[in-house]
Amino acid sequence: MRAFALETAFGTLAGLRAGRAGAPRVLALHGWLDNAASFVPLSAHLPDIDLVAIDMPGHGASAHLPAAADYLLIAFLRAAFAAADALGWERFSLLGHSLGGVIASLMASAQPRRIERLLTIEALGALTEAEERTTQRLRDALTAYAALPGKQLRVFPDVATAIRARLRAGTGDLGEAAATLLVERGLRAVDGGFVWRSDPRLTMPTAVRMSEAQSRDLVAHIECPTRVIYAEPAQTYFPEALRRERAGLLRHGELIVMPGSHHLHMDDAPGVAAAIGDFFHAS
Repeated sequence: MRAFALETAFGTLAGLRAGRAGAPRVLALHGWLDNAASFVPLSAHLPDIDLVAIDMPGHGASAHLPAAADYLLIAFLRAAFAAADALGWERFSLLGHSLGGVIASLMASAQPRRIERLLTIEALGALTEAEERTTQRLRDALTAYAALPGKQLRVFPDVATAIRARLRAGTGDLGEAAATLLVERGLRAVDGGFVWRSDPRLTMPTAVRMSEAQSRDLVAHIECPTRVIYAEPAQTYFPEALRRERAGLLRHGELIVMPGSHHLHMDDAPGVAAAIGDFFHAS
């Protein structure tokens, strides 16, 4: 994949691009604290699309949001549309993993005239929370934000140490080759070694979450053909019953479940590419 950068109202949005011009346009959105390298393994098996993977704001080589802005879903959604605008894409398809799949779901629901097809991996709709947790979540977020200025970035003496840290943080859901891709793009050099170049605010508690009813309403209003790929076993925060219930709300949807981890699109790129098949080419 080749590097690029787009100038947008959200600052510079960097990314990686593969495939061929004139092929179906696919905007790829990565997961939380990942980056555009998330789609490097898969890109080798999808040569017949114009695949553009961006580093979302605060991730990878993209600009951080201003201090007065918050990393809420609407900000990511608007930034992704800004990237498409900068590319000159009026209509396009979406490929999203995890948080990227959440954002892609919302984009398809919010702007159906622009989205041709939607493929999500390990996500559909938003992470939700019971309404009675609203106040406590907001209090926790503000407390964490107040403590942020006093925190220091961890300095890794070398890239290998950062890779080991990423593997430990993933609790076994990410292979070493995949972790290496993400870490190498996710570091910047400083005196004494390397630090994560992602915005530290991304690790703060989300101040506001949707209710399940709100998320279901958004999924139910996705109009384009949609394919959802999930790994088995299911993530604890998105159990099997819930993900099947949400997929059942899709107007033109199909669900594929296959063995793997949360990052199956990286660790089993050939298998996921086979599950994608000609989805982005179908009329």
